[in-house]
Amino acid sequence: MGWEGGKLGFPEALVAGEAGEQDKSGHRRILIESALLGPLRMSVDARDAAPTRIAGTMAHPMSIELILIRHGETDWNRELRFQGHIDVPLNDTGHEQARRLGLRMARESAHHLVSSDLMRAQQTAAPAAQQLGLDILTSVALREQNFGLVEGMRAEEIQAQHPRAWEDWLKFNEDHAMPEGESTRQFHARVMETLGSLAATHAGKTVIVVTHGGVLDMVWRTARGLGLNGPRRSEIPNAGFNRIRVADAARPTAIDILDWADTAHLDGLPAQPTYDQERHLRKS
Repeated sequence: MGWEGGKLGFPEALVAGEAGEQDKSGHRRILIESALLGPLRMSVDARDAAPTRIAGTMAHPMSIELILIRHGETDWNRELRFQGHIDVPLNDTGHEQARRLGLRMARESAHHLVSSDLMRAQQTAAPAAQQLGLDILTSVALREQNFGLVEGMRAEEIQAQHPRAWEDWLKFNEDHAMPEGESTRQFHARVMETLGSLAATHAGKTVIVVTHGGVLDMVWRTARGLGLNGPRRSEIPNAGFNRIRVADAARPTAIDILDWADTAHLDGLPAQPTYDQERHLRKS
């Protein structure tokens, strides 16, 4: 897998933008490449030399600690639409979630911040990047699952316009893909390959990863030894705080969950929309 421009939905990419290009928040977007394909082209500072500590003890020098963040809320989250690869911005609640997340992240010690290249993830990453003084690296490989022709639709619309695809989706089979979309098996392979590349490139470091609910679901299932079939069963709140450790880049599926679905920093905000896949089974 190369950390360079590639087709949407495949793990060929980490970064849009030339070296030195700035986003709207003034953070530089820097092209980086896989350790397998070439050297990193990015800024280096004293944090790169600092050891990673987990739960008060020194981490294995080859392990990587990843702080995983699902993007903040969008209007389509609240409308329960399939977002996939469509570039939907945060809504007002999502921006407030991102602001509070940034304050929460200020007490973390991280070396790098990598975000899905989609707007909702980059907007979520920006306050944390500002608090920590980190550049935002963007990755096509960290996008949500590609839902093809049904992206932008609610469940009822998919059922009406693509009844066979909806019926097959309710079986939650790992090899099913929406028309022109990505199967769960393909999606899982992309996510695991991306984790492996991050672990190989940043061994011994702590990296913040701002991504999407489906990506976190693949991580949860893998860490818990669950199969890819069946509906989602883990809590994955918008702008929640999750922390994992991957001990060996050659075995990215060997994941330890250290924290999951921490939303203390979001107290007092409106209740989040619930993406409950099992409710569709109850209604069918």
